[in-house]
Amino acid sequence: MHRPSRPSRRHTTLAALTLCSALLLTLVAVECRPLIDLDRRIAVTTHRRAVEDHGVTQLCRVLTDWVWDPLTLRLVCAATMVWLVWRRSAWWTALWLAATCAFGTLLQQALKALVGRPRPVWPDPVDSAHYAAFPSGHAMTATVVCGLLLWLLHHHGAGRVVWRTAMALAVICVVGVGLTRVWLGVHWPSDVLGGWVLGALVVAVAVEVYERRWDAKG
Repeated sequence: MHRPSRPSRRHTTLAALTLCSALLLTLVAVECRPLIDLDRRIAVTTHRRAVEDHGVTQLCRVLTDWVWDPLTLRLVCAATMVWLVWRRSAWWTALWLAATCAFGTLLQQALKALVGRPRPVWPDPVDSAHYAAFPSGHAMTATVVCGLLLWLLHHHGAGRVVWRTAMALAVICVVGVGLTRVWLGVHWPSDVLGGWVLGALVVAVAVEVYERRWDAKG
């Protein structure tokens, strides 16, 4: 009874994320003044706090460089792929997971090169980063990896306790890494928002591809 409504919900979500991504990308690319001003106000206030609060700043550096950094998250994805192949012989799912992560990384780097947005510059920086600012690679990678892993847990019927624990950890990771990038002064807030929205769009596209193959097999 519920089967026909699932594609409709997926398509609605995909369309909404596509629209939001395109809108934000356009606003950043044309340097929309209200957005730029809001970014700057938030960044200046946050950076002032980061300079003053050395303890929180050091914690943010540890989290963003070692716990929530893209390399660590990609290694988690790689471990999941190995588990899928070993426990379920799910070669196609493992390849789908790898391809989605690779696509997310390529899209991220392509948009950075296309938009070419400068990062914040401070006279007293507390951290540094390379490449262009938009979108935030940390935020986008965290969203893609956590989104894919959550969907896999749901798809394979994870129990309520496991699901809620995974959801809580994913939210902490995705939100936390975005906040650390702004706190450390290496991204504008809209860079992080862009990483979140674009990452969610990549996950939505990947799920649509997976579900279409699943429906075709059924």
